[in-house]
Amino acid sequence: MSLVSGPGRGGASTGHVPDEIKLVVEKHVEYIQTLDTRQDELEYWLTEHLRLNGVYWGLTALHLLGHPEALPRLATIDFVLSSQHESGGFGAAPGHDAHMLYTVSAVQILGTVDALEELDRRGKAGREKVGQYIADLQSQETGSFAGDEWGETDTRFLYGALNALSLLHMLHLVDIPKAVTYIQNCANFDGGYGVSPGAESHAGQIFTCVGALAIAGRLDLVDRDRLGGWLSERQLPNGGLSGRPEKLEDVCYSWWVASSLAMIDRLHWIDRDKLSQFILQCQDSEKGGIADRPGDMVDVFHTVFGLAGLSLIGFPGLVAVDPI
Repeated sequence: MSLVSGPGRGGASTGHVPDEIKLVVEKHVEYIQTLDTRQDELEYWLTEHLRLNGVYWGLTALHLLGHPEALPRLATIDFVLSSQHESGGFGAAPGHDAHMLYTVSAVQILGTVDALEELDRRGKAGREKVGQYIADLQSQETGSFAGDEWGETDTRFLYGALNALSLLHMLHLVDIPKAVTYIQNCANFDGGYGVSPGAESHAGQIFTCVGALAIAGRLDLVDRDRLGGWLSERQLPNGGLSGRPEKLEDVCYSWWVASSLAMIDRLHWIDRDKLSQFILQCQDSEKGGIADRPGDMVDVFHTVFGLAGLSLIGFPGLVAVDPI
């Protein structure tokens, strides 16, 4: 996920915003700024395994809100570099094992703050070694990608690999045709994609597979109408989106579903006004942050993907986001 200039990639603005529900921009900025000040809380340490991801989510949210300066740039770079291993990969925080997901977040963060050159200047390993760490996790037999040295495969890792390598301009290090073939093997009769061949369709995995195909330049392989129909059926009467049939709505699917629809030019198949109102109802208007559903506790994960969903559908006042 990255930012683009100009009007929202989702198309026309949703138009009006009812007076009783507004996007509380300043509250959201303050909420994100306070996340790293809660080190006296148990939850802070219980979520250390998500720290680098959390920095990316918070930083992206601030950029979407038009406040990229709200987190200290140099301290952010220092934290990212402190989480790197000699192998080139990154862990969730200093002392954690390297993993594809954290390595992708590290590359995205450094790219967002225009600091990829710091890998060569101050990192424990330079850009070339980061790219090779990612490339070495691809299976030469199937084209899939593992998350780490222990071998778990998941289409999230495949998308993350292509995302990070594209930002590093190192896609040549991996076998793109084999990766594309693996994605095709994850396709289902309903037009969707699963976590692996034979697995049920899931909106999160659809995003990873469609996003990877977009990076690879192979969106021609997607059955756009069939997939668009499946994704649009994820919108529930209250405007929220779910990840699978018979599941509850969740703000994070405002991104996974809407971005996938945007990539296949079917975003107009959902009701944008109803979706925007659902997301706004999930805000904590007093302390900031967005929850999965109205009335639940907020977190930075749902905050960024709620804002990204609003950006995709052209909500006023947000920086446009690239669905890929």
